[in-house]
Amino acid sequence: MSKLTKSPYLEITIMVGVLVISFIGMGILTTGMETPGGGMEGSTIFWILLGSFILSFGIALLAVMGGIGGGVLFTPIMLAFTAVDSLIVRATGLIVAMFSGLISTGPFMRRGLANLKICILAATCYGIGAFGGAQGAILVAEHMGPEGEGAVRLALGFIIFMLAIYFLVGGKKIEYPEVHKVDKFTEKLDLTQPYYEASEGKVCEYKVTRAALMGVAVTGVGLLSGFFGLGAGWAIVPALNIIMAVPLKVAAACSGVLLGMGDCVALWPYLLSGAIIPLFAAPWLVGQVLGGLVGAYILMRVKAGFIRILLIGIMFFSAYGLLTKGLNMMNVIANQPPNSVTFSVLGVIVTAVVLILTGVLPGYKSK
Repeated sequence: MSKLTKSPYLEITIMVGVLVISFIGMGILTTGMETPGGGMEGSTIFWILLGSFILSFGIALLAVMGGIGGGVLFTPIMLAFTAVDSLIVRATGLIVAMFSGLISTGPFMRRGLANLKICILAATCYGIGAFGGAQGAILVAEHMGPEGEGAVRLALGFIIFMLAIYFLVGGKKIEYPEVHKVDKFTEKLDLTQPYYEASEGKVCEYKVTRAALMGVAVTGVGLLSGFFGLGAGWAIVPALNIIMAVPLKVAAACSGVLLGMGDCVALWPYLLSGAIIPLFAAPWLVGQVLGGLVGAYILMRVKAGFIRILLIGIMFFSAYGLLTKGLNMMNVIANQPPNSVTFSVLGVIVTAVVLILTGVLPGYKSK
């Protein structure tokens, strides 16, 4: 019982209590409420908000564990299954990505899993790129047709797909990269920081390299993130891991921290353009808070191989959503794939991830 009075359990308890009271009150108020002409029934609004919260919680749980930010799942799902304006979806996607990162920051920093020096360097580059990307998204929405946006989505989907392939075949080299030479610029920044690996019960030390190249890459990632409202963990984790040789688990933790720093910059152009609707964003935000906390504590206790397989599955599904949407927007295919096909693709990916993690298929070992 004493745990409930300490952080973060106190905050979680208060938020869950307020959430339960709010949904009970909303359910009572919407019962028997008269619907104005052309309006949506109160009960329908209630179930949409409740469903948004539940889905947001699940997205945050997976996103924080993969270090990718919730927007990379939120945005493709909302664009694929709803008719909500794309600018509103992208703006809300950045909120989702930002809060999944902000909430996980505390646990990651307290345990030393996230490297603050790397986070500050990457967040500076990412914030500059994200702000420019958000400005570009608003200009595209005002002046360009859907074909131009579709072409960019195709390119983005292809990049994510290729990164997923690389993570799939990279194996242990991806989880703990080896650095044979540290360049002078990176050495002067002194970015290394040992961390305690709870899954192995030991302190791990590592070296990093190519900090300047990572900064350039993350700036480009920020441009794409601000433009699409995806968040950027799907690319930040590979950038830190592949370019800079940051261990995968540390890269996932750093990604969550710097998403919280950088996406708040990208939100301003959307906020000023009126693309953020509080009632629509609120249940997604609360779900990110609770799911992000749970996901952060799970991440600190699981092995790096688990994170790699989970990240691969998420990236494959994101690539599918982006590629099909891009082809549809460019009129290459007449319609988006039916929901049954999309859910089948998701089911195949989830089944493959589960089979790999349980040892039925090769690719991951629990020991």
